[in-house]
Amino acid sequence: MISPELNFNLFTSDLSLYLKNQVKVGLFGSGVGLSVVLGFGAAYACYYLLSVAKKPILIAGGKKFHQFLRDQCPVVSETYYPTFWCWESRVQTLLRPFVTAKPWVSYRNELIRAPDGGQISLDWFDNDDSASYPDQSMRPTVLLLPGLTGTSRESYILHMVQQSRDLGYRCVVFNNRGVSGEKLLTPRTYCAANTEDLEMVIEHVQRTIDKAPLMAAGVSMGGMMLANYLGRKGSEVRLKGVVVFSAGWDVFECTASLEKPLDRFLFNSYLTSCLQASVDRHRTILEKKYDIDHVMKAKTIREFDERFTSVMFGYPSNEDYYRDASPIHKIKSVQVPMLCLNAADDVFSPNHAIPVEAVKQNPNVALLITCHGGHIGFLEGLWPRQSTYMDRVFRQFTKAVFENGSSLNDLY
Repeated sequence: MISPELNFNLFTSDLSLYLKNQVKVGLFGSGVGLSVVLGFGAAYACYYLLSVAKKPILIAGGKKFHQFLRDQCPVVSETYYPTFWCWESRVQTLLRPFVTAKPWVSYRNELIRAPDGGQISLDWFDNDDSASYPDQSMRPTVLLLPGLTGTSRESYILHMVQQSRDLGYRCVVFNNRGVSGEKLLTPRTYCAANTEDLEMVIEHVQRTIDKAPLMAAGVSMGGMMLANYLGRKGSEVRLKGVVVFSAGWDVFECTASLEKPLDRFLFNSYLTSCLQASVDRHRTILEKKYDIDHVMKAKTIREFDERFTSVMFGYPSNEDYYRDASPIHKIKSVQVPMLCLNAADDVFSPNHAIPVEAVKQNPNVALLITCHGGHIGFLEGLWPRQSTYMDRVFRQFTKAVFENGSSLNDLY
């Protein structure tokens, strides 16, 4: 049997021979080409290790929550090594949907009626094969909130369901109105500021599994909605804990960032077209109250919100809507343990708008900030198909809350 050391030596020897043969033509027949290649590789490796791979910054409003995370979630103290060939923010953001695998998940769909006559689609993953929690009435449950136009079929949602399944937990995905194929019954969709549908869903889930512990995880706009809900309801919230990924904390700063030329080209225009496609899909019922032709001419998310979202939810102006939708103003009122993961290079949620000072004033909230990761990216490993840094944060925190959360009962 060939030893690993010998095998590695053979590999490097073959690689060196190959490189010499490839570069010697046109480079004076010497080893100059190999030296250039190896020199560049060494320089890139040094840059990556010194400037890219770094430990995240953990900020918590109280010592108790900070220590809990250090003890129960090793990932908060470990160096985050972004995938070395795609660590840049925009590349991580753009590639994640295509690079990460989509685990197969079989959902049980439930449609529930809202007081206004609308319907909301919930996708349940019951995990009836759970060996850790065979009693379904006591099985820990995670409510998942996708991003702006996301559904239960987004790769990041499927990964969280997979992590929960491995731990023996149940999941339920809250799909916003009209996004997952169901018919829109009333001329109303959703927004980050309005939490009425979320409140109804949480009450419904808690009635359905009244003995099981429940926590929630929100991604991007789903995280904003969740944080706004926590801030509004305060001590009324019965969730065991919350984890939020890539939330936009100040909507004014988020939209301004996305209106910079490159980011407008890469993200803003595309997201605007996705929002318009969703509106156009339900044009028949929406055009009874709104000027859909005017909405379809919007070029940016801001213009879309000015013409549609702020009007639908009755705000005097778009500025009033953006102010109400910004979770940064409600962090002080959060009264359940909430861990928030953001990347400092996320163009959707710029670093200067991450609410560091507000978090320091609330012992129930903690921020985990990585240098890189983009927006819902957090890719790591040579070929990041199966798991991301975000997945590991989700897994460790949910397990910590469900299995050791009693120490978080009083964080003041």
